[in-house]
Amino acid sequence: MAECGRKALSLLEAARTRYESLQISDDVFGESGDDSSDNPFYSTSDDSNSDNNTPESCGAERRTGDGGCSHPGPPGSLSNVQAEEEGWSDAVRDITIPSYKDTCGPLQKMAVTASVVDFFQLFVPDNVIQNMVTQTNMYAKKYQERFGSDDGWHNVTVPEMKAFLGFVISTSVHRCESVLSIWSSGFFANKSIAPKMSQARFEKILKYFHIVAFRSSHGSQGLYKIQPFLDSLQQSFSATFQPSQTQVLHEPLIDEDPVFITTCTERELRKRKKRKFSLWVRQCSSTGFICQVYVHLKEGPGPDGLDTLKNKPQLHSLVAKQLCQSLSGHNAIIFTGPSITSLHLFQEFEKQEIYCCGLLSSRKSDCTGLPQSMLANPDTPQCRGQSRTKMKGNMSLICWYNKGNFRFLTNAFSPSKQGVIIKRKRGEIPCPLAVEAFAAHLSYICKYDDKYSKYFIFHKPNKTWQQVFWLTISMAINNAYILYKMSDAYQVKRYSRAQFGERLVKELLDLDDCSPSL
Repeated sequence: MAECGRKALSLLEAARTRYESLQISDDVFGESGDDSSDNPFYSTSDDSNSDNNTPESCGAERRTGDGGCSHPGPPGSLSNVQAEEEGWSDAVRDITIPSYKDTCGPLQKMAVTASVVDFFQLFVPDNVIQNMVTQTNMYAKKYQERFGSDDGWHNVTVPEMKAFLGFVISTSVHRCESVLSIWSSGFFANKSIAPKMSQARFEKILKYFHIVAFRSSHGSQGLYKIQPFLDSLQQSFSATFQPSQTQVLHEPLIDEDPVFITTCTERELRKRKKRKFSLWVRQCSSTGFICQVYVHLKEGPGPDGLDTLKNKPQLHSLVAKQLCQSLSGHNAIIFTGPSITSLHLFQEFEKQEIYCCGLLSSRKSDCTGLPQSMLANPDTPQCRGQSRTKMKGNMSLICWYNKGNFRFLTNAFSPSKQGVIIKRKRGEIPCPLAVEAFAAHLSYICKYDDKYSKYFIFHKPNKTWQQVFWLTISMAINNAYILYKMSDAYQVKRYSRAQFGERLVKELLDLDDCSPSL
């Protein structure tokens, strides 16, 4: 028993050594996180079986669906003869991925005396806020010309706009049921910030708030009211941080308050309006920094003809290309879920020196060009940790069994190299290195999503462009905190994520006492 314990410990240490970059921000949100052994992907339950279309209770599956292909011969897959003719072989060989051409980390050195708002304004600078002021005043003027004067309105100023942003952002820290609760006398009242602006004034600014007041003759897309802000935000993401070699493409958790979802009735859930947009991100799997955001309207016109696509794998493939445009020639490694994973996309990325590792699903993935023999479940029972592999060029198709069949497509890891999945109760499960890497990197993003959901802005406007705005503001604040944690300023004042958010609110409201009360 002691020998087994030492062996398991050595395997765990080896796995951690291989992915030591993931430790950069173990405490990125200011709270202690669990080690990798607590990742549910590592500890699937006995009653979980991807073959039966029962998702495993893991972060990767929460986002990607089941990993098995329970139906042989999905559309586009190849018979045994066709697969041999196309170059798929049981012969496994080593592959080598060129080294990453960039250095991960912040691109701007912040002073040790930098304030919280200084980090926030890396993404939402004064000129962007000034534009909000100008556009809001323009919209208010035009609105009143059309619908009659508003005696209670006067032009908003930059300090007022910062305070307005601060009030809404405060809902991500104090979780009030409505931003207007700040001025109430109830449980969610916030007497420390309420005197900075009257409720009536806040509601006037909220009524007229705009990023782009009027539609341009050159742009008719549905997001025209926020597109300049999204473009500015994207430029600031790229200018402030260089991600690690390993990155993840996925849809982040942007649903309603998890507490509300678990307590409300089915009728209440049905009554809530569904979001009219989808949002994907490219995210650094070593730090959680969101490198790029892509928003797609589910209805109406969209760029690159995405609105006309009914085939989801094709749509998601085009989204992936949009998110990875800036990675060409850098030897980055991208992890993807089943909706994006496809042989054609991975081959196209390889020509651009972008390497991939993705989970496959016969229901969600484009299986064109993949051997049917690897997508169908074997007739004979399998042992946990058992795997099969076929290769075509540098591309490996791996079928790995762990209380269900999980399939991975990759050209980023040698199929001959072995890894291990660590389970707290049953010890270790052998697996190809690609499987270990996928689990390790996706588990970090799951940890980010779990903690991010605590700090999203609770304000829920009806307009789609406003929903996107406050969502991306939330992401910008999280990115600002990551940069803060990696700066010299953090060594002076070690704020948790909650304290960081509270101080940001007070600095935006220009309150004299800016020390966090948490």
